[in-house]
Amino acid sequence: MAEAIRLGRMTDTMEEGFIAELSIKVGDTIKTGDSVADIETDKATLPLESYYAGVVLYVAAKKGDSLKIGDLIAVVGKTGEDYSALLTAPAPPKAESKEATAMAASESTINNQQSTEIAPATSHQPPATTSDSRLKASPLAKAIAKEKGIDLSRVNGSGEDGRIVKKDLENASAASAQPKVYTGKESFTDVKVSQMRKTIAKRLVQSTTENPHFYLTIDVNMDKAVALRTDLNPLLPAKVSFNDFVIKASALALRQHPAVNSSWLGDTIRQYSHIHIGMAVAVDEGLLVPVIKFADNKSVSDISAEAKVWGEKAKTKKLLPPDMEGSTFTISNLGMFGIEEFTAIINQPNACILAVGAIRQIPIVVNGEIKVGNMMKLTLSSDHRVVDGAVGAKFMQTLKQLLEEPLRLII
Repeated sequence: MAEAIRLGRMTDTMEEGFIAELSIKVGDTIKTGDSVADIETDKATLPLESYYAGVVLYVAAKKGDSLKIGDLIAVVGKTGEDYSALLTAPAPPKAESKEATAMAASESTINNQQSTEIAPATSHQPPATTSDSRLKASPLAKAIAKEKGIDLSRVNGSGEDGRIVKKDLENASAASAQPKVYTGKESFTDVKVSQMRKTIAKRLVQSTTENPHFYLTIDVNMDKAVALRTDLNPLLPAKVSFNDFVIKASALALRQHPAVNSSWLGDTIRQYSHIHIGMAVAVDEGLLVPVIKFADNKSVSDISAEAKVWGEKAKTKKLLPPDMEGSTFTISNLGMFGIEEFTAIINQPNACILAVGAIRQIPIVVNGEIKVGNMMKLTLSSDHRVVDGAVGAKFMQTLKQLLEEPLRLII
């Protein structure tokens, strides 16, 4: 009998899928386990495997289609077989097909692992035109300018201290003094929203509406961390970054302040004894958050190596759902973009997220003397239902102490 290949539920929160690539066409012979399409879900792009063998008799979907759970993708059977009944047959209830059941069993859930960073927007406004009353111009020059419609801010004055006088306006005209008119074609591009970005948007709204955020910012002197990194990197097989220091220091600080390493569950607050650090990685579609598990037990160089692997996998779209599961605390770093300070939205179900700014050289006062210091701002976003202000402040103090005495991170 001919069999229908339908879109199954590939993650627990999936409601629709986008066909990123279609691997089959009518007439192809496929085996059980062959990939028929790459499906972009709300969490990752995953292969959809066939649980049937035979000849592809009919292909209902094409690359770029957005399908609901249970929608028909293709029909497989024997050459010449009648499959018309499958084209009008309803999808199984809740699309619990063989594909859906097997994929759900093999793919773990990502609970709110996407996060995004919000940096303060910068407003760009054209400079205001100087009014005639603020210009140095004689009363007669102002009267002539008003009569001719001349913008005095565009006229060079030849009088004392640049004062505009009558003769400066003799060769000026309203046409020559008025701003040039530029024309162009208005256009725009509508970009299709990916399943990942839809999920990010949904969870951002959920986090900002459900979590009562408050923010704590602290300055950290990174002079000793800069010196330690300079000494360490020639001795290590791979260079460590300042972000690796921040991850390790955060893990050790969480060990001392378990209330920050927690989640709000409604009737209870869950304090985790293990420490899994989520690290936000920017990709074209938004942000992915792979997890460095048991970060407090790993060395800085171990964290560095793992972070590099996660970063590369994120950018090449090779992260799997289990790679992004189970964070108890999240770190977002925009320092490499020159951002000095920002606040991040909490990555549910975490209670806190740490925003890391750039290290910048600025004048600081040390023992009554001014010197140049390497300073970095850290901002903790906290769920006030879980973390009180004093608890968050003590965590930030500990984090600052660890980063300012970084030998404690490698001993």
